[in-house]
Amino acid sequence: MSAHAFSAEERAAVYRAIGERRDMRHFAGGEVAPELLSRLLNAAHQAPSVGLMQPWRFIRITRAELRTAIAELVGEERQRTAVALGERSAEFMRLKVEGINDCAELLVAALMDGRERHVFGRRTLPEMDLASLACAIQNLWLAARAEGLGMGWVSLFDPAALATLLGMPDGAKPVALLCLGPVHEFYPAPMLALQGWTQPRPLHELVFENAWDERS
Repeated sequence: MSAHAFSAEERAAVYRAIGERRDMRHFAGGEVAPELLSRLLNAAHQAPSVGLMQPWRFIRITRAELRTAIAELVGEERQRTAVALGERSAEFMRLKVEGINDCAELLVAALMDGRERHVFGRRTLPEMDLASLACAIQNLWLAARAEGLGMGWVSLFDPAALATLLGMPDGAKPVALLCLGPVHEFYPAPMLALQGWTQPRPLHELVFENAWDERS
C-alpha cells in the first residue's frame, strides 16, 4: 500500500461514487443551493487539461424561455435520430432521453474559441481539448453523485444551432447539455441497460496486452 493512499473509508467513498454514478433522466425538481453549485463547478474546474489550456466553458441557463428553446432543439434532433435509427425508431422514441424541463439546473458545457492557438499536447491529437472537457464533466458528475444530486448528459442537439441560440463566438462549440438536480432515486444500473436498449460489455473484453485484440 502506497504511503500516499487515502484511508480505507475514503477509498471506498471514491469507488462508490464511481460505481453509483448514473446518467440520470428523471429529476425531482427542487433546487441546487448556490454554494453547492459553486462546489460542483470548482470540482469540474480542477480537471486535468492538456497543456493546462482549460478549454471548458460552462453556461448556466436561468431564463425559462431559453430552457424551453433548448428543449425544442433537443426534440428536433430526437426526431432526426429516430429516423436515422431505422427499425429501432419506435423503440428509441419510447425512451426518456433527457430531463431538461424537470431538472433544477441546466448547464451547457462547451469548448472555448481560439483553441487552435494551443499546440502543446494537441499537435497530433487536436481532440485532446474535447478529452479535457470530458474530464471536467466527469469531475462534476462524480462530485454531484457524492452530494446526492443526479446529473444527465444530453447530446441530442445541433451544435451550430445551440451555439447561435447562446450567442457563442466563432470557434466555440457546445458539447453537452447537463441536467443537474435532486432525484427521487438513482437507477440501480445504467438506464439503457434496464430498458433493454443495450447491455454494457465486461471489462475483460476491452483490455488487451501488447497488441490489439490480444489478451493475456
